[in-house]
Amino acid sequence: MIKDYIKYIRQLIGHKPVILTYAGGVLFNNKGEILLQKRSDFNKWGLIGGTIEYYETASEACIREFKEETGLNVTVTKFLGIDSSGKQKYPNGDQAKSILIFFKVQLLSGKLNDKNSETLELRFFPLDSLPQIFNDQHMRVLNNIKNNVDIFYD
Repeated sequence: MIKDYIKYIRQLIGHKPVILTYAGGVLFNNKGEILLQKRSDFNKWGLIGGTIEYYETASEACIREFKEETGLNVTVTKFLGIDSSGKQKYPNGDQAKSILIFFKVQLLSGKLNDKNSETLELRFFPLDSLPQIFNDQHMRVLNNIKNNVDIFYD
C-alpha cells in the first residue's frame, strides 16, 4: 500500500500538472468563529485539509488532516460541497487541478497544536474579519458559509 500518494506520484511526474482531490473541514468554536491554518507552504491562511490518500475516503482524509494539522480529533457532521474550479501552482513548482470536498466537523477531543511541518499558526476568526486566504477555492468555500449556502458545487 502506498502511504504518501503525492510523493509517489511526484517521483514519477515531477512538477507536471496532475488532478488531485482534497478533503477538508470547517470547525466553528462556541463564538461562531472558524478555525483557519496559516500554511507553511504559502505563508497564508486557509481551511484545514489535504490530499486524499489512495487508501481512504474523503471523510477519513478530513479527519486525518485535522489530527495531523491541528492536534484535534473531529467527526464529520455534514457534507458542505465540492469545488472543482481550481488550479494551483505551489511554491515548489508542483501544479495541480484541485478538486475540494468540504465537510462541517465537530470537535471530539484534543488541544490545538500547530507543531507540525505544514502549520505556522492556528487561530479562530470571525467570518466577517478573515485574513488573506491562500487561494480562490478556499475563499469561495468561506463565502458560501458566510452566505448560508447549504450545499455548494461548481
